[in-house]
Amino acid sequence: MVNAPDGRIIFEHEREDLAKIVNITMSRNDTNIAGGNFSFKVKDNDGKDYIIMTPTMMSQAYLGELSPEQILVVEPHTREVIAGEGKLTREINLHEGVYDANPDIRAVFHSHAKNNMFWATSGLNEPNVTEATQKLKRIETLDYEPNCSEPLAELVSDKIRELGDAGLMHLYLLDSHGILATVGKKGEVMDGLSAVHQALAIVDTAEWNAEIAYKQAVFQKLGLLDGFYSESSKIGTLDDLIAGKSIYNRDAGRGVTKYSQGKAAIVNGD
Repeated sequence: MVNAPDGRIIFEHEREDLAKIVNITMSRNDTNIAGGNFSFKVKDNDGKDYIIMTPTMMSQAYLGELSPEQILVVEPHTREVIAGEGKLTREINLHEGVYDANPDIRAVFHSHAKNNMFWATSGLNEPNVTEATQKLKRIETLDYEPNCSEPLAELVSDKIRELGDAGLMHLYLLDSHGILATVGKKGEVMDGLSAVHQALAIVDTAEWNAEIAYKQAVFQKLGLLDGFYSESSKIGTLDDLIAGKSIYNRDAGRGVTKYSQGKAAIVNGD
């Protein structure tokens, strides 16, 4: 049963926190005026799931400045808004598809982060080069489907089922549309608020990775690097990128050094 103390709103703390996340996401340039949509799952006193979700037009209409009262509380599948002043986004298709595909996922974070959008619109998979993002492994650009559409929801849902446990902390690039982070824990109900904070961290660190990967690609074309590098390891080349291969550090965190005799592998360098 959903209830709140007299004079307070239901799930007040969770809705207040998500309103702050919207503001932070805008201020960090992790999305644009088109916004995106963020959600996470919570349980009421009887163990029933609800979705805490941003309203549609959160950036364009509300300029990224939301109050807790504007954050929605949605009943899954019926899509009934049981609390909140905003309107439900059509991208609910995508969010419900993710949650249904893997019930262990507790947060879905979709935004239009600038540097990742570069890779998403290119149709190329994003090389994963920074230490902070290695846990994401392959950063794949999915095929194009129109935003808010059932085919997009089905495409992502199929990918999540394919990934299995790997989808519990993952980043997807949606061709020409944006990025999607999913977070949960295997075999346990992860706190939804913790999950959406982790999703924001994924998006934020991935933005740095996207820019750095782009610059490494440029350096290869300039002849200054002979490949993509991560944690002192050569993890791929432009040819691998064009061929659609996964480019990430499979030895991340193991202290394995693959630079040529401990030196930076820079073409014609010392």
